[in-house]
Amino acid sequence: MENTAILKVWFERVDSEKTGSITATQLKSALAVGNLQFPLSIVQQMIRMYDFDKNGTMSFEEFVALNKFLLKVQHVFSDLERGRGYLLPDDVYEGVAKIGFALDSPAFYTVCESFDQKKNGRFRLDDFISLCIFLQSARCVIIDPT
Repeated sequence: MENTAILKVWFERVDSEKTGSITATQLKSALAVGNLQFPLSIVQQMIRMYDFDKNGTMSFEEFVALNKFLLKVQHVFSDLERGRGYLLPDDVYEGVAKIGFALDSPAFYTVCESFDQKKNGRFRLDDFISLCIFLQSARCVIIDPT
């Protein structure tokens, strides 16, 4: 969804109350329609990452920024999954590096353990996105702790 007009239509559908912003619950439901299942806590993290005005909801401009990040993560996942539908830990390491995160091995494997939901060493798209959301959120806290 790179086209701004398409994003605007999608955003307006999700903004069912026509407030000009969407809540975490609305975003969670919309992502689920796209077959991306996230706990509400991860969706809230997504909003916090791009909540530039710090009001707890997501404006269209903030949504565009989140969408850009999610597209980048999805593209990296697609490049590395090799038709399997999942990434192995080495693929995840390569993927997070492509996105711009630098982690030493102990930190990387600790993060992997936390986001390997089934504990089988296979990271589905939503696992990989959740891991990247965590890393991006951590980066945001370090850069701008307010």
